[in-house]
Amino acid sequence: MALVINKDKHNQMDSSKYVRYTPEQVEALERVYSECPKPSSLRRQQLIRECPILSNIEPKQIKVWFQNRRCREKQRKESSRLTTVNRKLSAMNKLLMEENDRLQKQVSHLVYENGFMKQQLHSASGTTTDNSCESVVMNGQHQQQHNPTPQHPQRDANNPAGLLAIAEETLAEFLSKATGTAVDWVQMIGMKPGPDSIGIVAVSRNSSGVAARACGLVSLEPTKVAEILKDRPSWFRDCRCLDVLSIIPAGNGGTIELIYMQTYAPTTLAAARDFWTLRYTTTLEDGSLVVCERSLTNSTGGPTGPPSASFVRAEMLPSGFLIRPCEGGGSIIHIVDHVDLDAWSVPEVLRSLYESSKIIAQKMTVAALRHIRQIAQEATGEIQYAGGRQPAVLRTFSQRLCRGFNDAVNGFADDGWSLLGSDGAEDVTIAINSSPNKFLGSQYNASIFPTFGGGVLCAKASMLLQSVPPALLVRFLREHRSEWADYGVDAYSAACLKASPYAVPCARPGGFPSSQVILPLAPTVENEEFLEVVRLEGHAFSPEDVALARDMFLLQLCSGVDENAVGACAQLVFAPIDESFADDAPLLPSGFHVIPLDAKTDGPTANRTLDLASTLEVGANSARRVNDSDANSYNLRSVLTIAFQFTFENHLRDNVAAMARQYVRSVVSSVQRVAMAIAPSRLSSQMGPKSLPGSPEAHTLARWIFRSYRVHTGGELFRLDSPSGDAVLKQLWNHPDAIMCCSVKTNASPVFTFANQAGLDMLETTLVALQDIMLDKILDEAGRKVLCSEFSKIMHQGFAYLPAGICASSMGRPVSYEQAVAWKVVNDDDSNHCLALMFTNWSFM
Repeated sequence: MALVINKDKHNQMDSSKYVRYTPEQVEALERVYSECPKPSSLRRQQLIRECPILSNIEPKQIKVWFQNRRCREKQRKESSRLTTVNRKLSAMNKLLMEENDRLQKQVSHLVYENGFMKQQLHSASGTTTDNSCESVVMNGQHQQQHNPTPQHPQRDANNPAGLLAIAEETLAEFLSKATGTAVDWVQMIGMKPGPDSIGIVAVSRNSSGVAARACGLVSLEPTKVAEILKDRPSWFRDCRCLDVLSIIPAGNGGTIELIYMQTYAPTTLAAARDFWTLRYTTTLEDGSLVVCERSLTNSTGGPTGPPSASFVRAEMLPSGFLIRPCEGGGSIIHIVDHVDLDAWSVPEVLRSLYESSKIIAQKMTVAALRHIRQIAQEATGEIQYAGGRQPAVLRTFSQRLCRGFNDAVNGFADDGWSLLGSDGAEDVTIAINSSPNKFLGSQYNASIFPTFGGGVLCAKASMLLQSVPPALLVRFLREHRSEWADYGVDAYSAACLKASPYAVPCARPGGFPSSQVILPLAPTVENEEFLEVVRLEGHAFSPEDVALARDMFLLQLCSGVDENAVGACAQLVFAPIDESFADDAPLLPSGFHVIPLDAKTDGPTANRTLDLASTLEVGANSARRVNDSDANSYNLRSVLTIAFQFTFENHLRDNVAAMARQYVRSVVSSVQRVAMAIAPSRLSSQMGPKSLPGSPEAHTLARWIFRSYRVHTGGELFRLDSPSGDAVLKQLWNHPDAIMCCSVKTNASPVFTFANQAGLDMLETTLVALQDIMLDKILDEAGRKVLCSEFSKIMHQGFAYLPAGICASSMGRPVSYEQAVAWKVVNDDDSNHCLALMFTNWSFM
């Protein structure tokens, strides 16, 4: 009998697992699920009471229903995600197969070309061989490129038939570059293909002009993609203006447009470029949408007059966008940018800026792909923004910051800019604009400029930097503003937004102390660009300083801080704003723009930082000999452009100009000092710009650290292969454990004075900012107690082993370490110099 009862109970339990719900019950449960996917026990009981149709269902069964419903929803989302990923992978696979076919054709073409050249070399005489080889090479590399000589009257742009002939020829040449072998493409390092990558990016090799090519996937329809890409000023930050002068209908629903475009110069030492082009938009037989473009020259019906005095006429070789629809939605995009920027018209030191396909790829090709992907992800709601701002508004702020900075650097006369006389030195250029409404907007005049006269003043300079990665420099300038900025000048710039902005700042040496708080606003999809608000916290030391002690705000744009981006430019541009941060707030951008130069091939030279205008050398001891292993570091060069803008009142113009000139010179000096300290090739020989009184040279300190460790502990810090000071310093600098030194003054908190590369990595700082970090801010409470208890032992015995623990980097990140060793460092007179610490096997948590 007992067995029968237990069996009946078991059957009842099994039957309770499978409850059949009526459609009415499911509808009631779905309504609750839409409001609350995970109801509490009380909510489920309340549901049973309020819905009579659910009264025959146990609360436990309803709980199971909601669990199953959440599971089905999760599975549905995962299935949808996997379907999307599969579609991307299929499209990327198709793209890679096409790329592989193109490369195979290119290989076959080169093999055939090589065989033909060998045959000609064996069968022809010397003179004939030279001519035939030249013919073969020209035929092989440029067989599909346009011959600009006006041989065909049907290509005359003075009539519609001629325009159409040029358009069709442009289309054919563009397609041969996008999908064929017309250009010898080489894939850029670091641009790996994948469903979530930016795409396949390549640059040209051995072709006329500079060219870049990219293929990628976006989740937008072809017509939308074409609309975005044709609006070049929205994504090409160097585009000043693009005017469509006329539109002519073409066959197949296509259009031909005659366009005039101006682009900014990247530095103050070269002229801007302009283009006169024909743009052809059409649809191919397979449904692909094409937008291709090329320059019109004098021989093809282009402009006959010379370019503007402020511009150098550049040429756009057949370029454009091939946009193919994907199955299931989205598009595959092929982008080609091919230009001739007339590099011979710029100074030789800047020529590589105009001959670098990598820079074209980053500024134009990759920028276009990233812009499309950004808009696509904004449309799907994948990106969250702070402050409740619309994505389009935030993009507008970024564009306005870039445009305002570029306008200040270029100083176009048609915008109202004119040069102000120098003070005898040519290192800083001063330009003024008494009618800034042309570029700032007339709606801002009432709030910024008085009725009795005023304007905008810009102080700018250009520098050549050696051995400093642009990403590293800009990241440091962003995170350590106090190393180069003057709080008094910041206050003056912020006051320009107030009702009475016209008071020349009483800038003091070093300015007022302040700290900055960076508030993220709008990072882009791949975090290659950051739009943020910076709050500068002010402190007053006397009643007259109270007006300048308030917190100030900057709208800041930072880009190019990814060190893995090959050929990427980096910039830090900011403008003072008020607390309201209105969408139409006036912006006067200032900041820094760093552009890498292609590595020199003639070997390393003296390592120095130059001002391009005055060829000012930084210090007599700034150069040192390097070996072959350092050649790559020393060949790393970049051009830094600095521009700062201020408003002025007419009767104070000269005072503001003198202040601006002096301020930019101080910024240049600070940047030079920072660059010398953070340059990877200099870290082993520079102690930083703020060495403490009595600090020894780096190699001397390294010798003291090494010797003191051996004397006190009886062990060797590292194996010394050479007794020279440079060898000790090199091994100390490259030691895998974090080694750092701090002061041992009894009347002040210990501050760090030196750290090797691992130590700087652990502290997340540089040699410049190291001496602003105190030891007690790094160690946690337990670490401080242990160090204090062992301090007397260290001073008497010479060293102590500290247990494993946790400390914090300068950025607040926790760092764990297995063991620490502390020992006192003595100088040649056996006097205590500093305290050294070594953290072994450390890692970020």
